[in-house]
Amino acid sequence: MSVGRKPVGVFDSGIGGLTVVKSLMEELPNESIVYFGDTARVPYGSKSKSTIVKFSLENVEFLLRCGVKCIVIACNTSSSWALPTLRKYFKVPIIGVIRPGARAAARHTHNQRVGVIGTDATISSRAYEVEIKRLDAAIRVFSRSCPLFVPLVESGWLNGSVCADIAATYLQPLKHHRIDTLILGCTHYPLLAPVIRRVIGPDVTLVDSATQTASEVKGLLAGNELLSMQRTRPHHRFFVTDEPHHFIEIGERFLGDSIRSVERVNHR
Repeated sequence: MSVGRKPVGVFDSGIGGLTVVKSLMEELPNESIVYFGDTARVPYGSKSKSTIVKFSLENVEFLLRCGVKCIVIACNTSSSWALPTLRKYFKVPIIGVIRPGARAAARHTHNQRVGVIGTDATISSRAYEVEIKRLDAAIRVFSRSCPLFVPLVESGWLNGSVCADIAATYLQPLKHHRIDTLILGCTHYPLLAPVIRRVIGPDVTLVDSATQTASEVKGLLAGNELLSMQRTRPHHRFFVTDEPHHFIEIGERFLGDSIRSVERVNHR
């Protein structure tokens, strides 16, 4: 098989990375994708850096056994803590979601005040803040962890008073900081975009790292002559480490399309 025909590998701690897969499918319709969701060990957002790095190394090793040509870390937490280590140990091109999101935020802000929401681990890593400051030291970054957003999404609570109250509690401090751009620093959060937008206000630009990451992957593949030129329909494979039924049920909500089959693997 030529390198260009090899699939793109994507991993996440669970289901949320499917928002990145959806963007990849839209941006790169000829590319086959292998998705790995570590659903037996989710969430990563409350775990230590060493554990996150260990899990991420194992996830890359699995995808390489599937013959991928590049790897996308769809997990913000893994991107925050593990990306430098992964690039040190593996030769395959690896892209995280932090830098693309930070670039988009730096482009969009007019008042130099950017908000970031994410898991506890992503926020404590300060990865978005560091990357934004590297791009423009004048930008002020205000961060907020939103640990209840993930279970809300996975439970299907995307609207209603409970969802709105939790969003208001998390986002009110960011409103006080007069941000004009907000990075959705977790792949689950785009599904909450309508309620987040209602709470944060129509004048704040929401940055979804998934769409920015897909554009970066396209540029990387094109620059390295790795784009697939096949005319046949791409073949997508999904792997999880826990019961597939739950993944399929929620995953179809993320993708906006049916997931025909999911393979369970013993990831040890």
